[in-house]
Amino acid sequence: MIDYSNSQISAVIDEHIHNIKYREILKDRLIDGLTFSEIADKRNYSERQIKNIVYRNFEKIFDFLS
Repeated sequence: MIDYSNSQISAVIDEHIHNIKYREILKDRLIDGLTFSEIADKRNYSERQIKNIVYRNFEKIFDFLS
């Protein structure tokens, strides 16, 4: 697996995820390493909603990180 810097991951997220809330959630998870539960509490979403957002949007950036 290739290692990416946080700035590289952030740039890919910024370029390919257009919804600002989804960008922030992905960065919380992929860069800051927060758990789904921590993100849900921070963003006032359910844990299930956070998981769905992360999984759906990670698919959009996966090709650019592999």
